[in-house]
Amino acid sequence: MQFRKDINGLRAIAVIAVVLFHFDPAWMPGGFAGVDVFFVISGFLMTGIIFRGVEHGNFSIFKFYLARANRIVPALAVLCMVLIVLGWFFLTPIDFKALGKHVASSIGFLSNVIYLRESGYFDAASHEKWLLHTWSLSVEWQFYILYPIAIVAMRKLVSFKTTKTILLVGTILGFIFCVVATYNWADFSYYMLPTRAWEMMTGGLAYLYPITIKVDRKKRILEWVGLALIILTYLFISQDTPWPGYLAITPVLGTFLILQAQRNNSLITSNLLFQKLGDWSYSIYLWHWPLVVAIYYFSLSKNFVYLALPLSIALGFISKKYIEEIRFKGNYGSLFSYSKCKPLHMILAVGLCGSVIFINDGFLKSSPLEYQSLVRNVASSPYREACHIGKYQNPAVSCEYFVDDVSWAIFGDSHTVEIAYALAEKLKIEGKGLKHFSFSDCTPSYRETADFNKCSKWYNEVLTYLLANEEIKNVVLNHRFTAGLFGGDALGYPQLYPSKITPEVNRLIKHIDELIYLLASSKDNVYVFYPIPELQRHIHQLIGVAYTSKRSIDNILGTDRAWYRERNQYVIAHFNNSNYPENVHLLKTEDVFCDQETCYAVRDGVPLYFDDDHPSILGAAKLVELIK
Repeated sequence: MQFRKDINGLRAIAVIAVVLFHFDPAWMPGGFAGVDVFFVISGFLMTGIIFRGVEHGNFSIFKFYLARANRIVPALAVLCMVLIVLGWFFLTPIDFKALGKHVASSIGFLSNVIYLRESGYFDAASHEKWLLHTWSLSVEWQFYILYPIAIVAMRKLVSFKTTKTILLVGTILGFIFCVVATYNWADFSYYMLPTRAWEMMTGGLAYLYPITIKVDRKKRILEWVGLALIILTYLFISQDTPWPGYLAITPVLGTFLILQAQRNNSLITSNLLFQKLGDWSYSIYLWHWPLVVAIYYFSLSKNFVYLALPLSIALGFISKKYIEEIRFKGNYGSLFSYSKCKPLHMILAVGLCGSVIFINDGFLKSSPLEYQSLVRNVASSPYREACHIGKYQNPAVSCEYFVDDVSWAIFGDSHTVEIAYALAEKLKIEGKGLKHFSFSDCTPSYRETADFNKCSKWYNEVLTYLLANEEIKNVVLNHRFTAGLFGGDALGYPQLYPSKITPEVNRLIKHIDELIYLLASSKDNVYVFYPIPELQRHIHQLIGVAYTSKRSIDNILGTDRAWYRERNQYVIAHFNNSNYPENVHLLKTEDVFCDQETCYAVRDGVPLYFDDDHPSILGAAKLVELIK
């Protein structure tokens, strides 16, 4: 294939968008869609390689894998090893352990699966993951493994024309599935191959169904339309847009049109700057994200962004020139000979290093004993996986702790789980048990219809169960009320909430009151927790900053008490002004986690959280002391 300057320029357009978005989303709100552009380009190139090889009768799947490994693995392996070396000196053991896991999954091209299990791509916690960006490499590599096998199999069974038709239909069906999945399984759709394959297959269609245009003016129009679609995506979508949903067709179609235009002399894609950036794009992509994380992790000034941007390009150039340009050769005459492949050795060596770090807990045992003790106490409930649900379950089969005399119940979202365990431990001494109802990310949904949200059907059935069960005399209610009513995590802007008091919010808070009154009318006591103070960083990060800067780890600031009150002003004011019956007890969490000015992540040597907003077992035990 003739070298395509337009494709190289497209790579530059993609990597510029991704880098700008990662360093500051305000610069290019939809820059993350640059990955979608990369996917289409990759599908176009791979389809060309595979079909030309198959049609000429000299295509080898193993040689195809080897060529892809030679292209991708060396630069990735070097990045992973540099992070491991730097992590040994600058990361805390708990973060070093996480890095080890992410190194092993990234070099094994399974990182998209790992990150799917950990958090969403746009979550605040994503800025703590040094190799988060490798999820896209994992998706591509998974595509590289399956795609040639599928094409070779089809070409043995059906004609070239039928193969093209199958790929066309498969692309359309893949897009439909992507749209459905985005609105039902958002994180899965972002990270996983089944919802991303259609983008790469669209690139394949650009190769299989070329548009022949001889008039340069028409080619230019096609190119401009394609560029306009990509740029509009970068500027007018954001991380709040469900992605990749139906709007993902915009950058994908834009890339498809530019590929079809085949303008090798375009000023936009063929200029010297874009050709160089496109040539270095893979390495720039690899190196820029760790710099983004470093600024966040070490709490550096935002001005470091202006140093990190040119540094990303410089590291990309160095990596391209001295690592990517290496061409490993070998005589692969037999299947066994592929075991001598040097990129395979790199995968095994780097993967082994990462695995050893993870298995040894980031070498936690070599750290001071007080730090080890603190880290080990950052623990969630041992029953979190078994008793906390994320989809509908009959309330009657919910967990019961620890004895038959179940006279207490706790009801709410994920912030209820550790409180349930701590309260059950306290009640066990008195010979009483507890029924546990918690649903992940559940907005209070009393009197809402079943289609209001994923938990509303369950929510109302739990209430019916509690009212019908006369053995349960005391009910504890706990929610992340502010996030449930207004959305947003702890990095949101609390001063905006008064402007978001919509009719729906008023209806929900009214129904919360009705729920409390209804429970109070049939139970001995109803306990309602005020919102639990949220941290603006994961507790491990806060402990790590204190540990690496040689500060005391006995008391670690979480956030300001004034910030907590501002963020939760609506809920706090509502509860303060409510005239509930005497058997309704409002429990102020800030009295436990805060002093007059400060809300703590660690207080008197006790970690109060296990992440950035859920209480740890020890933190929950302190909250339970409010229940008299």
